[in-house]
Amino acid sequence: MLHSLQAADGSPLDPKVSRDGEPLAFDFAIRLGPGRKFLGDQVRREGAQRRFVYIRIGQLAGDAASPWSRRMKIDIHDIPPELVDRAAHGGLIETTIEGTAGDGTPACATVRPVERRVVER
Repeated sequence: MLHSLQAADGSPLDPKVSRDGEPLAFDFAIRLGPGRKFLGDQVRREGAQRRFVYIRIGQLAGDAASPWSRRMKIDIHDIPPELVDRAAHGGLIETTIEGTAGDGTPACATVRPVERRVVER
């Protein structure tokens, strides 16, 4: 199954293939702006506070033969301030999600993180 980030223009970006449900990693930069707002090419917004990243799946990721045309929305506005502070001093925030829904199909809509941690560079 093809997955990708969503580029600023809405197109697929950095496609990755998961054939048997193996983990995929997407690396991208996020800046911290005034009021601790997350900014960056991958950051989308809803309202004044909500910030998130889209992962596109199947057809939306560029696989025309896929039966799926979905997006996962992964919130980032709720990353705990202590993780943001630790990352600001030389680390990366790694967010792990479950990419398979309970019915075995690709997860979609808002997907809650299973884990968030700071990884030292």
